[in-house]
Amino acid sequence: MRRTVFPHKLLPWLLLAPQLAITLIFFYWPAAQAFRQSVLREDAFGLKTTFVGLANFRKVLSDPNYLNSVRVTVVFSVLVAFCAMAIALFLAVQAEKIIRGKGFYRTLMIWPYAVAPAIAGMLWLFMFNPSFGTLAWPLRQMGIYWNPLLDGEQAMALVVAAATWKQISYNFLFFVAGLQAIPRSLLEAAAIDGASRRHAFWTITFPLLAPTTFFLLVVNTVYALFDTFGIIHAVTGGGPGKATETLVYKVYNDGFVNLIMGDSAAQSVILMIIVIALTAFQFRFIERRVHYG
Repeated sequence: MRRTVFPHKLLPWLLLAPQLAITLIFFYWPAAQAFRQSVLREDAFGLKTTFVGLANFRKVLSDPNYLNSVRVTVVFSVLVAFCAMAIALFLAVQAEKIIRGKGFYRTLMIWPYAVAPAIAGMLWLFMFNPSFGTLAWPLRQMGIYWNPLLDGEQAMALVVAAATWKQISYNFLFFVAGLQAIPRSLLEAAAIDGASRRHAFWTITFPLLAPTTFFLLVVNTVYALFDTFGIIHAVTGGGPGKATETLVYKVYNDGFVNLIMGDSAAQSVILMIIVIALTAFQFRFIERRVHYG
């Protein structure tokens, strides 16, 4: 391996300085502030700060609303990650079968990724608005009383659909790249041996996509936990009746709406620990089953 030699010892540090500054300012500094705020409690007017130790954490972990947010987050994250990856894999496999117009088809699939989360949420809210939504009207004609503003299960279905639609294009790109990396000779040999397309997919294609699938599992988990805040805020605002209030939205609601800074900081620390533990578990145990060829 060829080793890079810099003419001056300070040059590597100067090249790393912008990235280090961004990491320190936008990650470590806010994280440190969250840890600090989580052990403090302010009065109603923000004039006095008192050290309370782990009291904020005990209060949060015994709060029924917080436990409800944990349940909502688990359901929401599992549904979004599974649906986004499954649909993207299906579309990527179908894209490989297209002979004419393959580039145009892929371009159409990539476009939704350029839409901001809040805009994606508003698009789905307009389509399924119970009063004037273009897709809500057919539901009413089928006898379905559609009103996600009042029905918690329908609200959850709507935000899951919006978050899934937003993430499909990202997963689609990586699945297409993974499918293109699979040697055609393996699939041709399976076809010669009489294997059906379905059998060849589950025994050859899907196992060889394991590295891509594992990577997307980690990315989609983090996406569902954090990047869907804009969608939930635009579509339901955490309602109705906290039916769609995920952990990250409860952090915002308690900190910026109710101004309970100690509880909000404690929740953000707990969420940070959950994400770190979940990612470590994925890399520690799930990655063992991934074959990188």
